[in-house]
Amino acid sequence: MAAGAEWVDGAVWEVSRPKGGSRVPGVSMAGFGDRGMTPEGLRLIPHPGVTVALLFGGGSVSVADEFGRELSGSLVAGLGFGAARLRRAVDFQCLQVRLSPAIARAVLGPVATELAGSMVMLDDLWGREAPRIGEQLAGASSWDERFALTDNWLAQRLATGTPPSSEVSWAWRQIVDSRGQLRIDELAVELGWSRKRLWSRFGSQLGVPPTRAASLVRFDHAAHELVAGHNAARVAADTGYADQSHLHRDVMAFTGTTPALLRDEPFLTIDDLAWPATIQPAVTPKIQPVG
Repeated sequence: MAAGAEWVDGAVWEVSRPKGGSRVPGVSMAGFGDRGMTPEGLRLIPHPGVTVALLFGGGSVSVADEFGRELSGSLVAGLGFGAARLRRAVDFQCLQVRLSPAIARAVLGPVATELAGSMVMLDDLWGREAPRIGEQLAGASSWDERFALTDNWLAQRLATGTPPSSEVSWAWRQIVDSRGQLRIDELAVELGWSRKRLWSRFGSQLGVPPTRAASLVRFDHAAHELVAGHNAARVAADTGYADQSHLHRDVMAFTGTTPALLRDEPFLTIDDLAWPATIQPAVTPKIQPVG
């Protein structure tokens, strides 16, 4: 297990990750533990994946979504969830799982495609299974054991679930590999599909249209370049935005803040420690493009 600690305004997060990563393609995991009082109001930054936050132990966490609803405990954040903030986080332990959209439906069930842009409590999705997972994590003696338990649980669900079609999975991979900068119409041409068919299949199986997926992937790379200290004009040029105003609009749309302020957001500044690879595409069958 690799582990470290990150200080944020006097609070300490202990951050752990599984050595060697997950054995499940399209999955990345990290463990977080609060050893102080995490400041209220920390902004949660959308990621190009579906996030499952598994809370366990005696602490408490509540999140306010973009509509002001408060959610407490373990939750699932869909692809491209809106601006949300931590409302309260006290002495918590959390194992966070990031799922590639290409496997999220298989792991979470068909409802995964309905979660895009929103958050729900894990209890509402799985009922009694959710607290059982929390009890198992709390009973584990180490983060290594917790990661192994979660890996086994994810592998079992993936084995019995229904993934997107190989064509849709391939299209998602092309978006990720291009950092969101390819022309979506070209995907339809390579697949031999009409534009309408690609939009329909992609949206129904991943929850968002391909253009939205590309925007989210592009934003993710831009956000990390901003955190690395690059100025907004350079970031816009490097990450495929038409200009700096285009970058500003996307950052505001995904986070509710500006590029200048985004660079100091704690949930991004710990990414190099918690998530060495920011996007985890699932391994999918190769598609032979038409022509």
